[in-house]
Amino acid sequence: MTNAIKPTKITIKKVESEWYNYFNTLNEITRLREEITNPFDEEPDNNTGGGVNSVRNISDPTAKMATRLMTSKQLAYLTEIVEAIDQVYNALPDNYKKLVRLKYWNKNNELLWDGIALRLSVSKRQAQRWRNEIVQATLEVLGWR
Repeated sequence: MTNAIKPTKITIKKVESEWYNYFNTLNEITRLREEITNPFDEEPDNNTGGGVNSVRNISDPTAKMATRLMTSKQLAYLTEIVEAIDQVYNALPDNYKKLVRLKYWNKNNELLWDGIALRLSVSKRQAQRWRNEIVQATLEVLGWR
């Protein structure tokens, strides 16, 4: 085992909240990308006569869009979270993945640890250990402490 710094309860709750909100975060990323790539507040170029201001109004819409995408801190942050969760989830054994689906992604049936353990055919404590490993792996991928 590595000499990892033990995360605080607040950090653990934050990681778990990111797992709970994974699909909402995906939707938020889609919405942000849509807003950035299709801004509604850009004014059309009305300078049809040329002149002094024509140089200022020449623009590359693709470059503007790329710049907006790259400078969106919120989009970058949310994307980092989703990529970390994807990376951890895809590396998990099937029984850990089932735990994730039951604990974090099952919105219709909020199970307690006893119910999750029963469905996984393990003890409650074992299910909680698996959760701790998932949280720790997520912390390591994100670089959080």
